[in-house]
Amino acid sequence: MTLPTITAAQITKHVTPMDAVKALSTALREGLDPAASHLRTSTSTAHGELLYMPAEAGSHAGMKFLSVAPGNTKLGRERIQGFFVLMDAETLTPRCLVDGVELTKLRTSAVSALAASKLAPARSEQLVVFGSGPQAKAHIAALRAVLPTMREVIIIGRSGPREEALAAWAIEQGLRARTGHAVAAKAALQHADVVVCATSADEPLFDASWVRDDACVIAVGSHHADRRELPGALLARAGVVVVETHELALREAGDIALAVEESAITAGSLVTLDELVRGEVSLESTGPRVFKSVGQGWQDLIVAAEIARRVPQAVKRYPVGDTALARR
Repeated sequence: MTLPTITAAQITKHVTPMDAVKALSTALREGLDPAASHLRTSTSTAHGELLYMPAEAGSHAGMKFLSVAPGNTKLGRERIQGFFVLMDAETLTPRCLVDGVELTKLRTSAVSALAASKLAPARSEQLVVFGSGPQAKAHIAALRAVLPTMREVIIIGRSGPREEALAAWAIEQGLRARTGHAVAAKAALQHADVVVCATSADEPLFDASWVRDDACVIAVGSHHADRRELPGALLARAGVVVVETHELALREAGDIALAVEESAITAGSLVTLDELVRGEVSLESTGPRVFKSVGQGWQDLIVAAEIARRVPQAVKRYPVGDTALARR
């Protein structure tokens, strides 16, 4: 069997962050239940981790296979590698392969952007990003798509050259951009409308008191219950804490699980992303609005189907009359 393969370059050319945001929003508004999504399977290896993420929704099914090798950065290789197999839900016939790295960047940042479109201040202008890797870049692009008033980004990372390169790219996109070398984290956060944490940190990145009461804070860096980017005190201050599902947050999101252990928040106070998107949540409480994401297979599936729908090379390879990929 020869399958069409959708490359990272094709995804970048044919699919925008807003395309992915709209596809995810539509799926949730039409009744997709993230709590019913299959759980991720993780296997540790000598040099990293293997991830298997199956999903099914509507006329589509699929699986994402990823490897995470932290040591690859020093070798000049990608830390995350893999692919997604998109299938027909009824026959489970594979339809195409999708580049897993680009898909993961696109869907993770699109999920964050979808949450931010509901949680961020109405006229958000300043973004602070912790991290300078692929997800940091993807989040700048996705958040700018849903927050058109954004004017400035401050990048705070551990690699000076990568920070500078990301800042240069942001300037090319029409944003004012500075790095953590020029601006202290405390001062940056005190003016930030939106804060994104996209790092491999296992301890909080900043003091909870530095964040404005009306800020939106997004954390996507880890899917391990013993690692966190956000301090528990920030969640205790939060007006709302949004997660993908209660079970997943307590199982894989250290930012949430550790805060619950510390009694900073209760599991029952968590709000889910589908509730937020469907307008079932009151956002009148004061305090920072927090979204913690660890990623789910249904997100990959929805975005992969949207990618296949928009990449002409993939669609043309299917038999005449096969409309499975023409439907969201």
